[in-house]
Amino acid sequence: MKLLKMLFIILFVTTFSCSSQSTENENKQDEVGKIPGWSLVWSDEFNKDGLPDINKWGYDVGDHGWGNQEKQYYSSYRSENARVENGKLIIEARRDFFNNKEYTSARLVTKGKGDWVYGRIEVRAKIPYGKGTWPAIWMLPSVWSLGNGGWPDNGEIDIMEHVGYNPNVIHASIHCNKYVHTNGTQKTATINIADAITTFHNYIIEWSESEIKAFVDDKLYFTFKNEGKGWEYWPFYKSFHLILNIAIGGTWGGVQGIDNSIFPQRMEIEYVRIYKKD
Repeated sequence: MKLLKMLFIILFVTTFSCSSQSTENENKQDEVGKIPGWSLVWSDEFNKDGLPDINKWGYDVGDHGWGNQEKQYYSSYRSENARVENGKLIIEARRDFFNNKEYTSARLVTKGKGDWVYGRIEVRAKIPYGKGTWPAIWMLPSVWSLGNGGWPDNGEIDIMEHVGYNPNVIHASIHCNKYVHTNGTQKTATINIADAITTFHNYIIEWSESEIKAFVDDKLYFTFKNEGKGWEYWPFYKSFHLILNIAIGGTWGGVQGIDNSIFPQRMEIEYVRIYKKD
């Protein structure tokens, strides 16, 4: 009888301990990504090695210059250019002469798998370096319906851009019919982040009906206001999707040429998190 009683006590204590540990772990998981005043609605923590999750990411594919005379071929389902390893998404630009192009890279998109109107978009990333690299974290509309049906009428939101010949200078911008760089009227700002090419930082926008604000970590450095003058000034009232890519060369990234000694180059992403305002 004493033996049975002792076994019951050990079983009860073990069960209670495991249950408490499980609850504690669940609570810790629940805390991941929590921000007061915001609710997490979509995320990728990149916790499974291999190709990017096909339920969350698609690919833009091709080598037509992408409107900027870029030099790379964007591949799809090619681990050399896009993969998850050791808890990070790796987008890798290479000089590997694949598919008749000197340079290859990847352009991952959430279109049709993650499309949002307003919210907080947060991407924790470490960016590549070297002349000729042009990494970007940005957004395009999921439906092109305004003006001439093309760009810039339907808008563009650049959360982070960096050109390798100007290291550690981070750009945030918007483009639309009335504010676009081709006319010299773009709305943009920069911030110097001394270790952007060696350390992970959070690249963030907070987007509402009234404004778009851009941050690096907790530093606000760009605000674009809705002037209430119509879609030509504010096409940012419809669904946009997220894009992650490294371009090579082009009308901005290639201004000072391409340093072929730097390849391969990576943009590493620890997580992507999308929030809605409570």
